[in-house]
Amino acid sequence: MKLLLTSAGLMNESIVGALRELTVRPFEELNLAFIPTAANLEEGDKGWLIDDLEACQKLGLKELDIVDISALPKSVWQKRLEAADIIFVSGGNTFHLMHWVRASGLEEVLPELLKTRVYVGVSAGSMITNPNIRCSLSEKGVAEEIHGAIEDGGLSLVDFLIEPHINNAYFPELTFEYVQNESTETTLPIYALDDQSAIQVVDGEVTVVSEGEWKRFN
Repeated sequence: MKLLLTSAGLMNESIVGALRELTVRPFEELNLAFIPTAANLEEGDKGWLIDDLEACQKLGLKELDIVDISALPKSVWQKRLEAADIIFVSGGNTFHLMHWVRASGLEEVLPELLKTRVYVGVSAGSMITNPNIRCSLSEKGVAEEIHGAIEDGGLSLVDFLIEPHINNAYFPELTFEYVQNESTETTLPIYALDDQSAIQVVDGEVTVVSEGEWKRFN
């Protein structure tokens, strides 16, 4: 299984290079499916989502598809994900995304898809791969008003937690000291990543890719 778990997407050449290592084949031969579902519950400007799409487009892909798993039946989205070489899951509300990963049926088929495809996560898209999503600062209450109770469990594709957006001006509470305190409530390792950092995972082997700052706790 090959994963690239980012804080804020394809923000620098090191992160793009890590994706190139995972895909092996040239980008111009590859199809990418972009899942924007987590963003649907976020209010206001979506410039950050457009930035993610533009970063994908700049790779020079053979095909860039947008696949919203909350808007399409499984018979439609599954076929389109199967046609992709890269499954790119964008950021937004982590709890809303986790609900739809379960409700759509993606949770069941994703492990099989990832035997032959690369997974790229951004923020919420990275956090759902963790054993749980309790680190998320997304508004759980807003998601539960729509969906009812949402479990904190993640997909457990990795055995650690990610706290993205460290030292981001939009999330002033997210500092290394905040994560240090958070780490006392779990025995799981926590990777605190700024927006220039990501984690590359190949069959369980973890490599941090960064042109910024990051720390591991626990």
